[in-house]
Amino acid sequence: MNETIQGAREVALDILKPSSRDIEHGMELHQDSIVCDSYGFAPRAAVDGEAVAAAVEDGASEVEIRDMMEDMSMTRFVTDEREKREFMAAWQAAGVTCIVQNAGEEGQSALRLVKRLARFTYTTDMMRDFIQKAVTPDDIVEAKQQNRHCLYFSGNGVPLPQDWVSVEEELRYIRIFFQLGIRIMHLTYNRRNMIGDGCAEPANGGLSDFGRAVVAEMNRVGVIVDVAHSGWQTSLEAAQASERPMVASHSGCCAVNVHDRCKPDEVIRAIVDTGGYIGICAIPAFLGGSGDISAMLDHVDYVAKNFGANHVAIGTDVAYTSSASREAQQQIPKRRSGRNRWEYFWNKNDPMFSAQWNQAGKRESLAWTNWPIFTIGLVQRGYSDSEIQKILGGNVLRVARAVLVH
Repeated sequence: MNETIQGAREVALDILKPSSRDIEHGMELHQDSIVCDSYGFAPRAAVDGEAVAAAVEDGASEVEIRDMMEDMSMTRFVTDEREKREFMAAWQAAGVTCIVQNAGEEGQSALRLVKRLARFTYTTDMMRDFIQKAVTPDDIVEAKQQNRHCLYFSGNGVPLPQDWVSVEEELRYIRIFFQLGIRIMHLTYNRRNMIGDGCAEPANGGLSDFGRAVVAEMNRVGVIVDVAHSGWQTSLEAAQASERPMVASHSGCCAVNVHDRCKPDEVIRAIVDTGGYIGICAIPAFLGGSGDISAMLDHVDYVAKNFGANHVAIGTDVAYTSSASREAQQQIPKRRSGRNRWEYFWNKNDPMFSAQWNQAGKRESLAWTNWPIFTIGLVQRGYSDSEIQKILGGNVLRVARAVLVH
């Protein structure tokens, strides 16, 4: 482990203060378990600072620069040996079998959504001896058995032509993206769309008639409905409409911390009644309280104790970033800050922007490579081995199997 990984691990252990017995058992259990991040990001590579700087000097547009940098962060470890070593080391330190991978740039445009899907398909095509694309839950199990890793693709939106000719015509890309490997889709992303209200819309409107058709088509095709970024009423009505298990893949509990990205008990109950789960994120401001690993475990506890250990997972929503990133960023000329992107729709007074949630200790304790410490924390809190293995990955596998249509 490098200094960054080791330092984050020490911060988390200092907060939890587990016994030697808990550490030993937790590490062994983690190693033996199928571990699925119910929503997250593969480790990110450092960009090529010189190449980005050259593009900036050449007059590349902000869209070009952003796409170039995102492509590098998501694929550069395929061709750069230094980045590849750190990419592999981060996976091994985390002990994660599978990430339900953010593989769609937020929105509904098929052209926009296909970009990340292409990047992670390329990665799994080119590094298949280490990481593979999982298209069925059995692929995840096989990856564990072969001591490899995998990505189960999630789209950050429902792909739509947006021609609005007919309902049926708008729905046809759901199956196309399923055929490309997408197994889970967000109904909304923060803002309102034609499906329903996002979580940051003050009106909290529910699922539209078209949204009900979208849920039905996702059920038919075999795509998991995800309401992590949906409003409370949209989430509730989607759960009531879905005939298959559905999820809030990276969220939290309003009973523990009231936040737009957390769900109230009524919504959690509706999701649980479908057979789904709530994935607890690793974002300090969403967790509230101490904002650290202990706060994350508090949310896990809340779901497990009130709705059952069969219905909670961990969806970190964070990534490990290459230790070379800071130096690479310093090579890139400063650019004028632009306007907030469409989907970036948070109240300016949202607590996530407060300095108290950006303290190093909070974020370090929730580092993606700290997954073994998450397991130690669950051991420390008295969960049985079988319950822990459900939380670590069993619940993700169960829902994936229930929804996938062959």
